[in-house]
Amino acid sequence: MPALAAVAVQPERDVVAHTVVADLHEPRPAYFWSDLLASAAIGWSAFAVAVIARPWSAFMLASSVVSAFALYRGLCFTHELTHLRRRALPGFETAWNVIFGVPLLLPSFTYVGVHQSHHSLSTYGTKDDPEYLPFASSRRLIFTFAAQSAVLLPIVVAIRFLLLAPAGLVWPRFHRWLETYASSFSMNPHYRRTVPDAMSRQMRRWELATFVTWSVVLTAIVGGALPARILPIWYLVTVIVSFFNTLRVLGAHEYESDGTPRDRDGQLADSIDTPGGFWTELWAPVGLRYHALHHYFPGIPYHNLGAAYGRIVAARDTHQRYCESTSASLAHSLKTLYAKARRHAGAS
Repeated sequence: MPALAAVAVQPERDVVAHTVVADLHEPRPAYFWSDLLASAAIGWSAFAVAVIARPWSAFMLASSVVSAFALYRGLCFTHELTHLRRRALPGFETAWNVIFGVPLLLPSFTYVGVHQSHHSLSTYGTKDDPEYLPFASSRRLIFTFAAQSAVLLPIVVAIRFLLLAPAGLVWPRFHRWLETYASSFSMNPHYRRTVPDAMSRQMRRWELATFVTWSVVLTAIVGGALPARILPIWYLVTVIVSFFNTLRVLGAHEYESDGTPRDRDGQLADSIDTPGGFWTELWAPVGLRYHALHHYFPGIPYHNLGAAYGRIVAARDTHQRYCESTSASLAHSLKTLYAKARRHAGAS
């Protein structure tokens, strides 16, 4: 009965927290659209500069890094898509897919319909949570996840959408297998996805769009209409994106769940906020630095999370609780996680 106990012991605290952020749940379309389009303009412009620059020059590498951080920011809007009401921002998901999902081989269906299980009171921290592994108990698991995610993910998504997707489009039984086992941006190998018919149709549409788009690009490269450098630079940029996203994921939670479901209080206690400054916004963009607060108030749009955090930590009845979920930096969170895993190894 942990959820009932938490509510019974501290009802006033919860009322205060909800009251101070009550006006912060409405998304601002202009903010979303301008941020998304600016990220795309900077990211793809820097990518183009990297392609035309002298191969492997400092200018090419610097442009690739700028491209990676801007595209990473744009890519992270898929997190907002999972929490937005579709009517709040009509056309936003389609635009996101065209600008980011298709060229980066991560269409929105890989996250929308999946991430919700990471917030569910019945699945958070369990074997059915797609975004949770017991890192606090295993150094090997930390390093294995980091190495695979940072280096292999671009290769895995290329295989999924450029080789397996076409087979699935003409072979329904194989597509059903892909839906269950290979259509989720998930780090938990035990996670199995259940896909409704409407989502299955959406998958097929975006798989086809992705395959056709990339087929045109690859044909143009083979024919000499586009420079072959596009492919290694794409890989470099996506590796940088994946590397920083991997660090962010490792710094987002305490990862101390014993596999049983957790209520909102339990999720808050197991999650981490890293308010930080400019650098923090680079590696945890679009509100992801307020990860603990987001788990308690998943309906607050990213552009209001900073204000929500400030109000809550300023309130006398909620200050200590939320500050306990605050980390000084990503480095501090990663060191703490590794130390816990090392202690666990020494105790076993």
